Amino acid sequence: MSWFDAAVLGLVQGLTEFLPISSSGHLAVVGTLIGSSDPGAAFTAIAQLGTEAAVLIYFRRDIARIITAWVNALRGRIPRNDPDARMGWLVILGTIPISVLGLVFKDAIEGGLRGFLVIGTTLWVFALLLGLADRFGRKERTLDQLSWGHGLLFGLAQSMALIPGVSRSGGTITMGLLLGYTREAAARFSFLLAVPAVVLSGFYQLFDEIGSGAQVPWVATGIATVVAFVVGYAVIAWLMRFISTHSYTVFVVYRLVAAAAVYALVAFGALPALNASGF
Repeated sequence: MSWFDAAVLGLVQGLTEFLPISSSGHLAVVGTLIGSSDPGAAFTAIAQLGTEAAVLIYFRRDIARIITAWVNALRGRIPRNDPDARMGWLVILGTIPISVLGLVFKDAIEGGLRGFLVIGTTLWVFALLLGLADRFGRKERTLDQLSWGHGLLFGLAQSMALIPGVSRSGGTITMGLLLGYTREAAARFSFLLAVPAVVLSGFYQLFDEIGSGAQVPWVATGIATVVAFVVGYAVIAWLMRFISTHSYTVFVVYRLVAAAAVYALVAFGALPALNASGF
């Protein structure tokens, strides 16, 4: 992987991680089209550390407040039902499904599930789900109304993003809208929920690659991660403003067009049909 290819993939990661259009699916497609092949689940997980650094900085006050309250509640310094302490527990609860399923289905995630027909299919299926949720969701609930059951459902929705083409933010935002949360509340909890899952996944993949002695393009991966951080921060700021006055229709349409493009590229032989990793 050249430095230029790494910068392109970092740009793609930063642009697509927080939009409900699937960063992993885009990385697989773009990586193959520019001749670097599908960069793989390990590259994707490590590059996501850059975009999660953007989340940590953008939501730094929220995150610091939640962590502080959670720790103080454990020590008995504040009530255990403090809203911020409770949010900390909800984030932990929502992280459990993707952590368990990510380990159980690790081989499938890094292999067969990265097929381009899978990506094309999940792009349009979850486009329709997002469109329906945005159209018919009540959009009344705020985060202070988030229940334990809803926190777990958010987590299960996030775990669907283990399949390229689904989208981490797309899955959790769709679930939030279906449960009646506002667009802003669903997006904010989606970003907070992603932090521990992506950080744990990124460092797990990082140490796994080091331990296995695999040949990892570390310089290229580092470039992609830095580019993803810079671009990702700008995208978060834009998206939070955008959804305050707009629906998710533009993303639904984009996903449908992207799905059609993936199918067309497979049909013309530009992308392999069954597996983006060559298995």
